[in-house]
Amino acid sequence: MLKVTLVKSTIGCQENQKANVAALGLKKIRDVKMHEDTPQIRGMIKKVSHLVEVEEN
Repeated sequence: MLKVTLVKSTIGCQENQKANVAALGLKKIRDVKMHEDTPQIRGMIKKVSHLVEVEEN
């Protein structure tokens, strides 16, 4: 499982990055969601790596 935390705002980001953050289930700064460790989720995290923090559990 991956623990994904939004640490920076999406203001000023590209639309596809905002969509990725929303698809990860993150809305506000410091929101935390747990996701299965799949290639699809890893790809989404890679696109917004400058906005999120990831911890492996």
